[in-house]
Amino acid sequence: MRSVPMSCGVLAGVEGVRPGSLTRYSTSYTLFPHHQRKLHTTRGRPTRATSQTTGCVISRRFESTVRFVPDGGPSPRTTEWNNPSNGRVEFDFPDNLCARVSNEVKHALATNSPVVALESTIYTHGFPYPQNVALALGLEKIVRSHGAVPATIGILKGVARIGLSGEEITTLASAAGKPDTMKVSRRDLPYILGMGLSGRRFDGGTTVSGTMMLAHRAGIKVFGTGGLGGVHRGGENSMDVSADLTELGRTPIAVVSSGCKSFLDIPRTLEFLETQGATVCTFADGRKGDIDFPAFYTRDSGIKSHGVVHNPREAASMIYAQELLGNWRSGHSAMHSGLLFANPIPVEFSIPKAEIDIAINQAVKEAAEQGFHGHANTPFILARIKDLTKGNSLPANKALIESNVAMAARIAVELSAFRGAKGKLPRMRSDPQNQVKASENKQYYGGFANPPPDQKQIKPLGDPPIQSSSDIGGDSQAEAASLQQVDPATDHSIYVLGSVAVDLSCDYTPLKEAGAKTTSGSPQLHTSNIATIVPSIGGVGHNVALAAHLASGDASVQLRSFVADDLAGTTIISALENEGLATSGIETLPSKSSDTQATSHRTAQYVAVNDIKKDLVLAMADMSIFSNVSPNSLMKMSSSPDLKWAVVDANWNKTNIRALLTYYHSMNAKVAFEPVSVAKSAGIFEPDDAETNNGLKPFPENVLDLATPNQHELAAMHASAKKHEYFESEAWWKAIDALGIPSSGARDRFVSITNHKLTDEGIPIQAIQLLPFIPTILTKLGAEGVLMTELLKPNDPRLTDSKSAPYILSRCANGSTEIGGVYMRLFPAIETVEDVVSVNGVGDTFLGVLVAGLAKDIKLNETLVNIAQKGAVMTLRSKESVSPHLGELQAELDLLAQS
Repeated sequence: MRSVPMSCGVLAGVEGVRPGSLTRYSTSYTLFPHHQRKLHTTRGRPTRATSQTTGCVISRRFESTVRFVPDGGPSPRTTEWNNPSNGRVEFDFPDNLCARVSNEVKHALATNSPVVALESTIYTHGFPYPQNVALALGLEKIVRSHGAVPATIGILKGVARIGLSGEEITTLASAAGKPDTMKVSRRDLPYILGMGLSGRRFDGGTTVSGTMMLAHRAGIKVFGTGGLGGVHRGGENSMDVSADLTELGRTPIAVVSSGCKSFLDIPRTLEFLETQGATVCTFADGRKGDIDFPAFYTRDSGIKSHGVVHNPREAASMIYAQELLGNWRSGHSAMHSGLLFANPIPVEFSIPKAEIDIAINQAVKEAAEQGFHGHANTPFILARIKDLTKGNSLPANKALIESNVAMAARIAVELSAFRGAKGKLPRMRSDPQNQVKASENKQYYGGFANPPPDQKQIKPLGDPPIQSSSDIGGDSQAEAASLQQVDPATDHSIYVLGSVAVDLSCDYTPLKEAGAKTTSGSPQLHTSNIATIVPSIGGVGHNVALAAHLASGDASVQLRSFVADDLAGTTIISALENEGLATSGIETLPSKSSDTQATSHRTAQYVAVNDIKKDLVLAMADMSIFSNVSPNSLMKMSSSPDLKWAVVDANWNKTNIRALLTYYHSMNAKVAFEPVSVAKSAGIFEPDDAETNNGLKPFPENVLDLATPNQHELAAMHASAKKHEYFESEAWWKAIDALGIPSSGARDRFVSITNHKLTDEGIPIQAIQLLPFIPTILTKLGAEGVLMTELLKPNDPRLTDSKSAPYILSRCANGSTEIGGVYMRLFPAIETVEDVVSVNGVGDTFLGVLVAGLAKDIKLNETLVNIAQKGAVMTLRSKESVSPHLGELQAELDLLAQS
């Protein structure tokens, strides 16, 4: 172990260091103020810091007590990051008397999950109560729907809160209009927090500058707001310049706003930001040529923007580039200024410039005449603009803040992808705004195809490497190639092998003419009917993969499936990219036969014809691509060393299902089976036409670990196994005997664990008899919940846990060294859903969320099952086959994985 001499008095507040000590310590540290900041002491040795106050200066801007932590020492509330010396970097967010960070935000920052800061002045000094509460909660919902964690920031009872809960938001918003509710800028933070320490506890909404400062201290990099403050008209004489501008000059935060408020002096505001060194760019939003810097209520200001970005990925790349200038993981930023991304108000809510200018000029004039300056100026002018526009400014204000927050969330997601790529360029993510609109010659750019000549192309992962330009050579060329070639198989912990299809939902909508009566609620036969036809991407495999992807919050899921090179196949590939699912596992088959290809293929499609009540009348399905094509080519694709679970759906033919189960079992992955339907679920136990000796083997030679049938599919699987004499083999009897179920039966235990109804329907006994082939069966029972039946090994702790005793159906009594007993538990439905929108994809969502948790090494217990049920409920309330809001479950799964 190499020693480093340490002299006395090098650091103030050092613990555990003796003068002249030659002991080498680890590079672990704990830190509040900023990201994963490596603190350097004598000769560049990293240290560990806490939030205890001291006069020890550790960098140009931050102070903290420093103490060393020996190798192997305790590290509370830590997270793992790449570190060149020991692969570990640790930090936490200690709460103190002045500031508190919510557990959800702490966890998101610790796991490189996207986080978006939100201000609170718009709730305390903008929108009235209770509209402000609805807006606040709505903005948080928008952030979550785009896969990020919201961190609403405000002052509650004299304490800065970073990540307000819904109840806390309501409390703060209800204080709007009260005389002691403060508008808190950077300058006001010491006052309101100090008053809190002295016993005078005020509530306050943080402005842009106050929010930026607190967000930066917590390590949040992206902030979505409505409009920025700026240089007020006449500011060259009054010196009325918003603290938002100086904050952008000294705080490295990316702010997404609709420019600055339109009643300000926009040219001088932009000049001031340039002096402050703040990067300013405007989103093109499909426009070409010179792009105006937006003016809050209107998309055009007459002032051209210095920089233009086309999509969230470009914005995130700029933030990441700024971090790399000073080494993100060391935290020594070479740039302390921020970035402003101006996002124009949506077109449909934009107020014409000539119209809004009249109202602005009148409001500014009245503010000057009535003496409204400083903090009072902006609220007065906004209120007058609302009155002068007869309320039109209020929906515009709401629309632009919602648009900005959504854009901030997209940027945060892309930034998280850049950081998580660990030095390699991340794949182009699903955000549709990353697809820049077509130019006149139908060429796309922004990472998809044919970039403009002055723009380098960055290909998504999985595509062939781009040839380097001729001016790149030697080591630079090799380095560029290493950045572009990222093996798509290296980071997947879940494979889903199953169907993906184009779904067409045809809802009968007869023409309603004046005085005409609809003769029938169902479409007419032998003729054309008027309908609303909605296409979507479905298929059980796709639904499971998408649910797992959204719930896991990362790129750890890969769908492996087939499409044909037809219109439907092209549509699916594009849709998968937009959903964020990797397409590297999708194989495209020829749709036309040729001299070298005798067989033609069709992309799977499903057509549902519904009556006027949207009840199914007729459905047609073409899934031949899965029943006729061997999945061998999918199995031969490169495999991830991180693979933990493989999910197989029953759309494959019976031979290929068993081949997939056997192959991925041999890869030491856990294997799950989704039965799909009553008819297809039985195939897993049906013999092949050619041979009858390749059926499923009972435990401990089982190749299947988990299945999630509904009660009807369970019955079909049981009937098929019985018909084909699976319950007659010696190996099955051996396993059944080892379960310890008495020869007299276990009806009383079945009734006590489940209920009379389920027992009378035979569901528990069917699960028990299938258990040797499928050691864990989760039977979906609709409104009655989920019945878990699990074969336990002898060393399973539940066999001796008193809390698990009510659910131990039986214990092994014959001395088996492989089987310990049976665990059976009925998990009630977490909610009775009255407002069902669609049942399509509900079971698929349940399995996807469940596997997302299992792949994070979460134990299969009540908590995980209930989270999976929660995801299913979300889909029940969604018109989509998989609810787009499943990302809200990511934080719950991540916290469960940490515990």
